[in-house]
This record gives sequence, structure tokens and C-alpha cells, in this order.
Amino acid sequence: MKALQKIAVVNDISGFGRCSLTAALPVLSALGTECCPLPTAILSNQTGYDSFYCDDFTDRLDAYIAGWRRLGARFDGILTGYLASPLQADKILGFIEEFKTGQTLYVCDPVMADDGRVYDTYDDALCRKVAELAKQAEVITPNLTELCLLAGDSYTELIAHGGEPDYEKYIVRIAETLLSRRTHTVVVTGVCVGDSVRNLLVQKDGVSVISSRRYGGSYSGTGDLFSAVLTGELVRGKSAVSAVRKAVRFLEVSIEESFRAGTDRNDGVNFQNHLEMLLDESQSEK
Repeated sequence: MKALQKIAVVNDISGFGRCSLTAALPVLSALGTECCPLPTAILSNQTGYDSFYCDDFTDRLDAYIAGWRRLGARFDGILTGYLASPLQADKILGFIEEFKTGQTLYVCDPVMADDGRVYDTYDDALCRKVAELAKQAEVITPNLTELCLLAGDSYTELIAHGGEPDYEKYIVRIAETLLSRRTHTVVVTGVCVGDSVRNLLVQKDGVSVISSRRYGGSYSGTGDLFSAVLTGELVRGKSAVSAVRKAVRFLEVSIEESFRAGTDRNDGVNFQNHLEMLLDESQSEK
């Protein structure tokens, strides 16, 4: 039997909120891949709650990564998310330089902002480091705010185009500035238009828009779930369009259930009941 493909996931562990590594572990397992956590911080709960405890893991990263080095670890994919400090970002840049090979897919989820504002735990220095990481990735999954930060564009100006017919074309033009010899795919997530949520898949050879129905407001961890499904599918050789469609459908039913159940947005979405959607027919028949 072929060995499971390994994906190093650089993110925090939150005790509550169904996000980050807590979301990536079951998703990547359901997809038939091995999730190898590289924790950036340990949180009692995600930062959207009124209070939280956070243990920055920066000082332990060198020893943790050294353990992987001694094992001769190799990864088919690397996915990065929440970072705790600029120094930590430098360590992760070093990790990518050392462990990423020509066969390793790097997906950067540039977790740093939403709804036009940078997260309280991020500053300008850390945002610049996230931008450095994004330039090393083959695939980037920003929301609209993160897209503008990475591209140096105005979020206020972008949102002002929200009701215009060329709104999506405006977003695509910004996303195209992030494409490079290395970065071949930018997926702009969570673009709300009327009663739909659209995800814009921007590549050098074209653009695809994958939409879902909109239920309520935003929920914790949806970006983490999306990037985990996307990364797992891409590492398994699926096309970007197929991978985004799978992630969008999985999120749509999970969010709908959470909305109808009245789940608090900070608690994340009820995705556990829908993990079977991630299984291939060949897997479910085993």
C-alpha cells in the first residue's frame, strides 16, 4: 500500500473555536493524508472570544524542527496559517527553505486580517513577514482584506466597487498582481455578493468562480477548513477547480447546519457531521 502523503501544517492549536489545527487534523485525515502539526501557539480558545490565553511557541520551534530534521522528515505539502510574532515568521521561512523540495506544494493562508481590519495580535512587522511567506507559496488563499494587504491596495476602495457589475473583475485584477513565476494560484475567499458567497480562483490561464449560498454571518475557522481541504486535494493530485469546489460544498453544508442550529460564530461550524463528504468513493468502499 502506498504511504500516506504528509502535510506539515503550521498553525496554532485552539482549545475552543473549531479552527486552526483542530480543524486541519480531522479534515486532512478524512482526505487520506497525514497531518503533521507544527504548532505556532497554544490557545485556550480562538481570539474572537472576549478573552483567551495564548502561549507563544516561538522559543520551542527550533527544538521541535530539529526533531523533524533528525527523523529526515520529508513533506508532500506545507500549509501555513496563524503566526505569533515576526521572529516566529522568520523561523518558519527558514523551515520552508530547509524542508520544501521541488515536489513539495506550499499553500499559504495569510491569516492576519478580515472585514477591513488587521487582527489585534498582528502588527505591521508581522504583516510584512506574512507577505514574505506568501511570496514563497505556489498557492495563496487570502480573504478580501488580506488580498489588499498583500497587494498594497486599498480595501476601502475595493469595497466601494461592491455594488458594481465589474466588482469581481476588480478583485481579479488585484489578485493577478500576486501571481509570479512561483505563485501560480490565488484563491480569494469569502466574497459576499447578495445571498451568495463567492470564491475566485485566479490562475495565469484563467479565472473560475465557485459560489455557495450564504447563511448568516461569518464563523470561526471557515478559512482554516477551506485551506485544509484545498491543500489536501491539491497534494493528492486534484485540479485546483475540483479542490475549491470540494472545499466550498463541504463548508456550505457545515455552515448551513450551524446556522440552523443557532451555533455561536465563535464556536465555529459543525463540520464533524460532514467529514464523509471528503472521502473518495474508493476510500469509502474499503
